[in-house]
Amino acid sequence: MKKTAIIIMIITIFSKVFGFFRELVLSYFYGASATSDAYLISLTIPAVIFSFIGAGLSTGFIPMFSQIREKHGENEANKFTSNLVNILILVSTILVVIGLIFTEPIVKLFASGFKGETLAMAIRFTKLSLVGMYFTGTTYIYSAYLQLNNRFLTPALIGIPYNIIIMIAIAISANSDPLFLILGSVIATASQLFILLPSIKKTGYRHNFTINFKDEHLKNLMIIALPVIIGVSVNQINTLVDRTIASGLVVGGISALNYANRLNGFVQGLIVAPVATVLYPSISKMAANDNIKGLKSAINESMNSISILIMPITVGAMIFAEPIIKLLFGRGAFDSNAIILTTSALLFYSIGMIGFGLRDILSRAFYSQQDTKTPMINSSIAVVMNIVLNIVLSRYLGIGGLALATSISALFSTGLLLLNLRRKIGPLGLKKTVITFSKVIVASLIMGIIAWLVYRVFIVRVVEEVALIIAIVIGALVYFGIIFKLKIDEVDSMTNLIRTRLKKMINRRD
Repeated sequence: MKKTAIIIMIITIFSKVFGFFRELVLSYFYGASATSDAYLISLTIPAVIFSFIGAGLSTGFIPMFSQIREKHGENEANKFTSNLVNILILVSTILVVIGLIFTEPIVKLFASGFKGETLAMAIRFTKLSLVGMYFTGTTYIYSAYLQLNNRFLTPALIGIPYNIIIMIAIAISANSDPLFLILGSVIATASQLFILLPSIKKTGYRHNFTINFKDEHLKNLMIIALPVIIGVSVNQINTLVDRTIASGLVVGGISALNYANRLNGFVQGLIVAPVATVLYPSISKMAANDNIKGLKSAINESMNSISILIMPITVGAMIFAEPIIKLLFGRGAFDSNAIILTTSALLFYSIGMIGFGLRDILSRAFYSQQDTKTPMINSSIAVVMNIVLNIVLSRYLGIGGLALATSISALFSTGLLLLNLRRKIGPLGLKKTVITFSKVIVASLIMGIIAWLVYRVFIVRVVEEVALIIAIVIGALVYFGIIFKLKIDEVDSMTNLIRTRLKKMINRRD
């Protein structure tokens, strides 16, 4: 698992870097403005309307497909996949028609603070963005299908052309019609599906265009997926509340939240996504074989690995929020007001980084056992908390209050999931995990203090950007030096794996 996760992590690095460049391009040409707010809302609407369906079905699809293939063979599992894709296309058609008829009230629901030209622009953008739903759901299913067939490379790569297409569209729109912003996003979404299709064909899969609503496997999938759909839709309600409140707080508030959240998402995608992607099929097989001991071991290993990598980033982001935003976004149309708003959001999102990461791993532990009800209930409780905190904290902290509410609810949700998992499968053997986490926190705090001191020393000698880079590099070296000396098993395993790979490369050259 470690070897595959590292390979996917390397691919994901490139994909996430391109994704981050996309945000840099958007911030350069549009900053935190009415146009960027309208654009982001138009992308949010189809995501909220449909992505929860795709996420729910793909989450239930993996254990369901494994079960069908085990009991009935490959052909039956492929027929099930075809039927599911056909139904998704039908559902997409219904949702697109509804969305086109009720575009204006839907936009007003998502961004009650939009008025005049901003509202009109968001409506135009949304009418076009709805078409992307045809490709989103199918991409979810086919990516899961490839992962089940141990083809992790292609699903990991599809983000690179996606981001390149959007960057080109942003640059074109800035010099012509802003409508090219959303047109590029739809084309980019379609490209992900078309890139997956050749790999799908190589597995031997052949699509069947018939629809069978009476398929027993489909009914079983819905039993598994429905709680996930409800749980994810509840989370989307949180996004709706976030952006609705932000649209009324300040012009550019939605964009500032988006840029800061993208930074957080960059970290999650870089570290958590590769581990979770490889972990899920693996623990699904363990759960199917009633290998609870192996499942516990895999979960603990994943939690430790994520903590080792995310905690120092959390500390660094909290200390250097403003210089990081200036370094990454502070150019073009991204003015001082945008820097202030985005810095506040990043600072408070950073608090919940570890919660976002561990929550994803723990949720998959339940999904692997076809228990989607527990994460659904957990999400519902966390979102209610988040909405209440949004309303309260945004009054005192503005945009930062929305980010802080999200972080607090994520940490609460993670703790609740951990307690529920212990009740379900017994003691998790967390003593080692707690010790590892304690070592990581100590190392991260020492790193933060040293990095801050280095930054203060160098900022009077060189430009701010160079001082920040020097502080980050020295801080990273200090951190990895400390955790290497602290003898953490996951660090030793990673080090040994890298050494082994380097030796093989050297031997091949010789």
